Amino acid sequence: MSHANAALTPRARLRLARLIVDDHWPVIVAAKMFLVSPVTARKWAARYRFEGPTGMADRSSRPRFMPNKTPPGVVQQIVRIRWRRRLGPVQIAGELGIPASTVHAVLVRCRINRLSRVDRVTGEPIRRYEHDYPGSMIHVDVTKFGNIPDGGGWRYVGQLQGDRNRANTADRGGSRRKPLLGTAFLHTVIDDHSRVAYVEICADEKAVTAIGVLQRAVAWFADRGVTVERVLSDNGSAYKSHAWRDACAELGIRPKKTRPYRPQTNGKIERFHRTLADGWAYARFYGSETERRSELPRWIHFYNHHRHHSAIGAPPISRRNNLPGHHS
Repeated sequence: MSHANAALTPRARLRLARLIVDDHWPVIVAAKMFLVSPVTARKWAARYRFEGPTGMADRSSRPRFMPNKTPPGVVQQIVRIRWRRRLGPVQIAGELGIPASTVHAVLVRCRINRLSRVDRVTGEPIRRYEHDYPGSMIHVDVTKFGNIPDGGGWRYVGQLQGDRNRANTADRGGSRRKPLLGTAFLHTVIDDHSRVAYVEICADEKAVTAIGVLQRAVAWFADRGVTVERVLSDNGSAYKSHAWRDACAELGIRPKKTRPYRPQTNGKIERFHRTLADGWAYARFYGSETERRSELPRWIHFYNHHRHHSAIGAPPISRRNNLPGHHS
């Protein structure tokens, strides 16, 4: 494509060349008409003689021979060290004896200049995916938060006062130094395409509880015009049970599992858990667990309808575009 200040576009070059070659105009006259130099006019006329109209297209300005180009063997060494050891340009340059700027340029060309694009386990570039429409796949998981004592937790009132509040609120059990408060099990469901979230706070993470959450989540999505087709979960005992498999069959959903010891496969919901912790669980002072739980529906509504998701550049609900029968 011609740059913004180019005197000639491919179409204008062809007209200029035809005036000189086909109509036998003097080069100086044709160049003056198109406001270019005679040298430029002769160049396009010569290309037209030898290549025809196809010769008027833009060509790469890259030189045919670059003596200072990084050798392929060095590029392979840079990429190998980056993948396997996750070193930065300065460290890689020190080992290979080349400038750090050269290493950085190679990493940028190979799209591994950011460590967030490199898998921590395998060292290979992360392969991101996204299903084509809402309901094609949902992610399910469970995250846990310790209950907040009456009067506030240690994060906001300090360790000493937090321990006192904990002792005054604690259920029976535990030790004198660390009495038990209980745990909130948050069963979370995320739509892969839209990132719309559905969350329930439960007392445990057993299979019967997870199945109930799935059934209610599927109905919740159905009320919003989304038909769930697949569900992706980790290899927790609740999701590996026969009851989970049978419940998915009754709902007409295909269950899928992540690779063992690879939470990256379920990365969308893992990232949502961090957002949930920062935006709701530990976002402000709560005087009790009841106060925090009562705040969850309002925050979920804010997340789905008003909070711009960094991956899609808009609130998740804006991607709920599959009206009934639209994708079937």
